[in-house]
Order: sequence, then structure tokens, then C-alpha cells
Amino acid sequence: MKLVRVIDTTRCMGCRACVAACAIENHFTPGAPWNVMVEAESGTYPNVSRSFVTMNCMHCENAPCMETCTKAGFNAIYRDDFGSVIIDYDKCTGCGYCAAVCPYGVPQLTGEEIKTLYPGTTTPIEDIAPEDRHPTHRKVPNVAQKCTFCAHKLEKAVADGKVAEIGSNPDYTPACDVVCPVDARFFGDMEDPDSVVSRKIVQGKATQLKREFGTESKVYYILEGGEVK
Repeated sequence: MKLVRVIDTTRCMGCRACVAACAIENHFTPGAPWNVMVEAESGTYPNVSRSFVTMNCMHCENAPCMETCTKAGFNAIYRDDFGSVIIDYDKCTGCGYCAAVCPYGVPQLTGEEIKTLYPGTTTPIEDIAPEDRHPTHRKVPNVAQKCTFCAHKLEKAVADGKVAEIGSNPDYTPACDVVCPVDARFFGDMEDPDSVVSRKIVQGKATQLKREFGTESKVYYILEGGEVK
């Protein structure tokens, strides 16, 4: 099984439902977003257009962040059973090397102090005790954080014996891919030729971003005009 994400930028309308879903599902740390929306405007007035691209971790096959962290001797970044690139907060020193080498600008440093979403008060999510959180949802200062492909949901699929439903069942699919109102996001097994992601990659000529870095990312984008050579 090779889990990948496909984002159709020709359908995305920039509503940011995926950004909001990620923040809620993964207990958003202010200043360290796991999913961001990038906007670009092209053309000359009055013939202008705006495009939207969401950026989250690419979970690269050849992950520069993991290679650098390992070479530095910290070994805080590893690949889980699904191939997702995960950061171990107990080993992370907050050095920022991973952020420096990532071609996509993904890793986010939490800083010396974990701030609340609203100054002077806490939200119900922020009140959850550390021991009651998934390890990737703990609020730890001076560490790097990023998208995990909603690792806690994938782990639940294994525990429930429903791995085959990853990508189709909302309980076992990353939150951002579930909520898109215009069907611009898809998640599933690329090695299954009949899966939605496999068909989208072929039919939509989906491509990985910044392929010149050789990262072999697991997030594919359908772009206006087709694949970028």
C-alpha cells in the first residue's frame, strides 16, 4: 500500500475548509500551521484569474528533513508503517535543520512558548491533558511540527481492521480530504489501479511539485494545463 494525496487545483476555490479541518482535527498550535493556502494572481486587468494551492507535508519518499535529522544524530524524524513522515517530539531539539532543508517549507517550529488561540483564555481542545492526546497532538515548545497525514486516523483504521476503507471512510481519512466541498482533494492507495487517486493521477496528469529536488513526494497536484515537465 502506498498512500498518496491528490489535489485538483482546477477545482479548488480557496475556501480554506481543508485548512480549518486540519486545525481542528490536529489541535492547532498558533504560529505552527500544518496546512496553508497559497494564492496567486495572474493576467492583466481586466483578464485576471486567481489560483489556489494548499501546502501540507509531502511525506517524501526521499525526505530531506529525515535525512538531515538522522545525519545530525537526533533521529527525531521517522517513517511510520504507512510511509508517513512523522516527528518524535521527545527527540526533537528544535534545531530547525528540517525546516531549512525542506523544499516545500513545511516544518513549523513551535517557539519557546505555546500560545493559546485566544490570549487570556483557552479553548476546549487546548484544555485536553497531554496524556489524553495522540503523541502528534501534544503541545511542546521548541519542536518542529507538521502534517502527519492524520496518523491517528490511519492507526484507527488498523485497530478497527478497516485499512481497506482508508480514503473512503471519513473516520479513516485525513480530515482535510474529507471536508472539501468541491471534490478537489483525494486520498488513497496509489498501488491500487482502481483507486480514485490512481485514476486522478493518470486522467488529470497530476504531478509532484519541485521534482527537481528528487524528493518523490506523495502529494500530487492536478494543474491548469496539465503536467509540468
